Amino acid sequence: MTDAVTVTGTVRFVVPDSIDDPGQPSGGNVYDRRVCAELEGLGWSVRVRPVAGRWPGPTAADLAGLERVLDEAPAGGCVVIDGLVASAAPDLVIRYAGRLHVAVLVHLPLGVLSPGRRTGEAAMLAQVASVVTTSTWTRTWLVAEYGLATDAVTIAIPGTDLGPLAPGTETGGALLCVGAVTPVKGQDLLVEALSALDTQSWRCTCIGSLGSDPAFVQDLRDLAERTGTADRLALPGPLRGADLEAAYREADVLVLASRAETYGMVVTEALAHGVPVIATRTSGVAEALGTAADGTLPGVLVPAGDVGALAAALRSWLDDAGLRDRLRAAARDRRRTLPTWRDAASRVQDALRP
Repeated sequence: MTDAVTVTGTVRFVVPDSIDDPGQPSGGNVYDRRVCAELEGLGWSVRVRPVAGRWPGPTAADLAGLERVLDEAPAGGCVVIDGLVASAAPDLVIRYAGRLHVAVLVHLPLGVLSPGRRTGEAAMLAQVASVVTTSTWTRTWLVAEYGLATDAVTIAIPGTDLGPLAPGTETGGALLCVGAVTPVKGQDLLVEALSALDTQSWRCTCIGSLGSDPAFVQDLRDLAERTGTADRLALPGPLRGADLEAAYREADVLVLASRAETYGMVVTEALAHGVPVIATRTSGVAEALGTAADGTLPGVLVPAGDVGALAAALRSWLDDAGLRDRLRAAARDRRRTLPTWRDAASRVQDALRP
């Protein structure tokens, strides 16, 4: 028998209806699901409210659906709204901010990629009761760009589930990339870098949704054919559960060539299996990578968009067994200090209290 928990209160968690779509296993969706589950463990009554829509480009019907969900909450009720939804409907959220205790969970400010959204997003975040970000970088950006007070923004770093340690191969040639196949994730930069590895033995598996930007996926396949890397590049689509776990266990190194990344949950997922990381130094990736206890990086960071630097890092990894050993040791040490999902939910909980 499990111990009973005291109900702390009721919270409605408004999320995109893609939250349980197996074809879109995004970091934001994983975060929302896990935090909801952990809040229940902390004693909250959590009512998940998915809202249909093409977020962050909603139609009038989508906005009407969000309004109906917000109308359900009683006056003074606690509502967490995923930032993908809230920032796409700033005027609507502002209308409810006076009646409800609204907390907005910001994974990636829409204003980072769409400057035209900044005015509405900034006004909305200034008027809600609480703002929660999933990285220190995001809070810093909101403070600098939108003028939010630092102590008004709660940081709730994503949690991690420790997995079995990846044994690694002798050659280090099992490369893994995890993320929706889109320009933001930079798989095209990765293919260009891989094409510069003339003599090294490698295979790269790029796991992630192929439906977010089909034109980019086709361009990527064409690029792989032109560069002679197609026979060593796999695009299996999204994987979840045991299949994703197996991919991490079989990997030697995670490679992330993102053009923008506010945190990079796949970085900590790799580290949770003792897998080092080669990634672009963009936004919050360095925060996710962290360091071993002695300050050693459990991977290599290169400038964003620098194909040459990425190719050089991959070449060093493949050519230098001593480097691989050092990075694997650092990754296994960093693994011991990764935050948990209960840690993340506890920080979100802080933002829900009056």
